[in-house]
Amino acid sequence: MPSNVEIKATVRDMEHLMQRAQQLSGSDGTVIRQQDTFFTVQKGRLKLRNFMDGNGQLIFYERPDMDGPKLSNYSISPTSDPEGLTKVLQDALGMVGQVTKERHLFMVGQTRVHVDTVQDLGHFMELEVVMKEGQSTEEGVSIAHKLMEELGVKSEDLIEGAYMDLLLDKQRTQNGHK
Repeated sequence: MPSNVEIKATVRDMEHLMQRAQQLSGSDGTVIRQQDTFFTVQKGRLKLRNFMDGNGQLIFYERPDMDGPKLSNYSISPTSDPEGLTKVLQDALGMVGQVTKERHLFMVGQTRVHVDTVQDLGHFMELEVVMKEGQSTEEGVSIAHKLMEELGVKSEDLIEGAYMDLLLDKQRTQNGHK
């Protein structure tokens, strides 16, 4: 199963982060609009990513919910019918919720830098150090820390969990439950 070392952080200065990501990647990045639908599963997370262009990906992943760099194992299968597959999975498993975002993707070496604007949440940054065959988790963590520093991301900005968790927490808080 492929893996990556991942961190997620809130963004304080979107303009500065975008500028640094462009400089480090040597590109303007790629804009990707996507909607992730999360389904009820016994372990890990299962989401259907809809690229809003007739294509999507079914993604299963497992990673610990903690801030800072963490190892994530995943498997991905493409689909040319994301709406139909979403309906079938929702009927079979039940839906946890949906996350809609606009993502700017920058490649810096073996790392995918995502600068995300998440509907109803705000601005975030994700680093995914795509692990090479035989590469240690420690090496991936080291790459993530170095890139965090180069992007100006502070450790107090790190968050745990997925955007879906943050949206669910926000809904609970708004409904008077915590």
